[in-house]
Amino acid sequence: MIAVEGEPGKPALIRADDVDHVLEACFAADSGAALLYTENLPIEFFDLSSGAAGAMLQKLRLYGVRFAVVQGQDDGGGSKWFSEMVAEEQTGRDFRLFSTRAEARAWLAS
Repeated sequence: MIAVEGEPGKPALIRADDVDHVLEACFAADSGAALLYTENLPIEFFDLSSGAAGAMLQKLRLYGVRFAVVQGQDDGGGSKWFSEMVAEEQTGRDFRLFSTRAEARAWLAS
């Protein structure tokens, strides 16, 4: 599966509503997968109390888009609650965090 991919090192989404741009790119590429890097996401995504992660993931799920995020070595893990949400998501098929692009692409292709 070809995934829509963000550009490493560049901010792409300023707020949670910007996830619509990811969906538009997926629809244009006829893809059901998106791969972004932590720096592509709004900082609020990693603070579960903001609601940004929940809103973005719900919208991607609604449209059947699998979502992988590559989290760099120096990136913080987010809030405690975010870490717990990520642990729960590891059993699902919709969202995962990865340490490398290759791992993320392999999961999206599976």
